[in-house]
Amino acid sequence: MAILTKEEAKKIIDKVLSYSKADEMSVNVSGNRTGNIRYARNSVSTSGESDNLALSITAVFGKKSGTATINEFDDASLEKTVRRAEEIARLAPENPEYMPMLGPQTYLETSTYAESTAKIDPEFRAKAAFDSIDPCRQKNLTAAGYMEDTTGFSAIGNSKGLFGYNRSTGVDFSITVRTADGLGSGYANPDVNDVTKLDTKATTQIAMQKAMASASARALEPGKYTVILEPTASVELLQNMIRSMDARNADEGRSFLSKKGGGTRLGEKLFDERVTIITDPTNPDLPLSPFGGGGGGRFGGGGGDGLPQEKRTWIENGVVKNMFYSRYWADKKGVKAIPPASGFIMQGGTQSLADLIKSTEKGILVTRFWYIRAVDPQTQLYTGLTRDGTFYIENGQIKFPVKNFRFNESPVIMLNNVEALGKPVRAGGNLIPPMKIRDFTFTSLSDAV
Repeated sequence: MAILTKEEAKKIIDKVLSYSKADEMSVNVSGNRTGNIRYARNSVSTSGESDNLALSITAVFGKKSGTATINEFDDASLEKTVRRAEEIARLAPENPEYMPMLGPQTYLETSTYAESTAKIDPEFRAKAAFDSIDPCRQKNLTAAGYMEDTTGFSAIGNSKGLFGYNRSTGVDFSITVRTADGLGSGYANPDVNDVTKLDTKATTQIAMQKAMASASARALEPGKYTVILEPTASVELLQNMIRSMDARNADEGRSFLSKKGGGTRLGEKLFDERVTIITDPTNPDLPLSPFGGGGGGRFGGGGGDGLPQEKRTWIENGVVKNMFYSRYWADKKGVKAIPPASGFIMQGGTQSLADLIKSTEKGILVTRFWYIRAVDPQTQLYTGLTRDGTFYIENGQIKFPVKNFRFNESPVIMLNNVEALGKPVRAGGNLIPPMKIRDFTFTSLSDAV
């Protein structure tokens, strides 16, 4: 019962709304079937599958709202939850920023659902794990990995006539490979909606190569270096920046998009002219939920207040073109409400990662960053560490592995120091190119592998 059809979901939502005595009411029904397999030291440790189905009801009286949730769907339980939401709403303080619910909306058709992923079973997961573990065992390497597959749906409706429904699937796979002495480490972390695009054996081979190549790392002095950032390295920094493109924060002087003396930097060129970042829910390589506004989700889930997700340009040729606006702040400013981006596409070039390496006289290849923390959110300054394969490049070739660094860097500055962009690939629910960046700041060494 975890995956309801559009008709089944609407029937439940309509029934809930029929019980309402509130001024306004919204309903969100969601469910998923999630499976996983986990392994470490070349042996599966856990595996499982779960089904979840939940319903959330928000009742509103004037500007007072209350929410109640339930996972039982008989008539008596549904009506009881409606009454509970209404009771909470009557007791709640007024929300001065409450906005009336949306009426009917038009949503894009998106391809977030893949039947191949929905059909994944325990045998498939076991084979995926074996294809990752076996080559490591044969090379005397140690694998630790995790694969999770999800098939789900989200449906929203309210008393103003809004209704939206979306099915989605997704697979997230991560693999870390270590050498027998523990001195070499490699990593890879692909995610897809359609599992036919995932090859755990090929992905593991990449991590194996990095593990074997990263042993016997040498120390380099910290400083400013030309770096080649694989998408798994840059994804979190870029996500943090995109998530910070909130119009209210900018208007109130709390953002990197705030202008000194007041106003925002909307329309200003803040990045290298090769930087263009968009969202497109219909992109076949990165399909997204057609509705958002507090919802979204890595594999195309949805929710929130039902604002339609649209194809939108956030940064074009280095110029800030859009910020996201809550419905309250959009109404206050007299502009269109824009939901946050739940997955973005950074345009790039046609070069491969190998091409970027060949074009580098001296530099450092970074597989990934981890333990990233904000130093100064207003300037987007972050710190973190390299991990799982960091290499010195000279005359277009990888010469030797280097000890890991701590970095202090801002994605805003980083995107002003672009030397070259490669072909975008999917990473962390986004499409991101490998990037060649000059003057990237490493501040100290780390002995961690």
